[in-house]
Amino acid sequence: MGVRPSALSGVDARISVPPDSTRCDRVKRRRWWAGIAGVAAACTGVAVWAVQSHSTAAPESKSPSVNLKTQEANALLQGALVQESRHDSEGAARTLRRAVELDPRNKLAWYNLGVIAQQDGKRADALASYDKALKIDPSFTSALFNEALLLKPAEPDRAAELLKRAIAADPKAATAHLHLGLILADQGRSDEAGGAFRRAVAADPSLRSQVPEQFREFANPSPTSTPAGSTR
Repeated sequence: MGVRPSALSGVDARISVPPDSTRCDRVKRRRWWAGIAGVAAACTGVAVWAVQSHSTAAPESKSPSVNLKTQEANALLQGALVQESRHDSEGAARTLRRAVELDPRNKLAWYNLGVIAQQDGKRADALASYDKALKIDPSFTSALFNEALLLKPAEPDRAAELLKRAIAADPKAATAHLHLGLILADQGRSDEAGGAFRRAVAADPSLRSQVPEQFREFANPSPTSTPAGSTR
């Protein structure tokens, strides 16, 4: 079964991710959209979305005309949030495209275009949008994670590299550790997979049930349970 788009949480350029599955029961019942400084948690295989509406650029470094465009783009982001809350994904996508026309360096607009495209099964469009966001902010954890999920079935090595980048940006991103462990397990790299699963469960104990049974003995958050030779 395919994995639907998930989002770690983020505020402006600083990504701060709480333990990922603390809200999984509620997440299974509905998608989460958060506004300014929004926070959403992700559990594997579940759609979790975060709309964030602050631009990351420093206003003092821009001319008045550019500042105005940035403000207009941020207003459009807010409008897209409202449209999506009304289940108007097509309208939200149109609004976000207007936002990136005004402010091509608005990583949040590009990211949310990727989320909508991913939901609609438009893989190439989603990848292109996530790539745009990552060119602006290479450590944008949400975009790294979502792009990894898209690439995981066909390009697991690329997906693993993106997950490692997400983990480097936020070592407590539990679902990133989990999906990295799943890739490593599929590749027969059992020691490394065990280490990734242990770190996933250490960050969020509720993920233990999603660790493959043969690795659950390694999914004890105790440091002594890490298999020899495991890597981050």
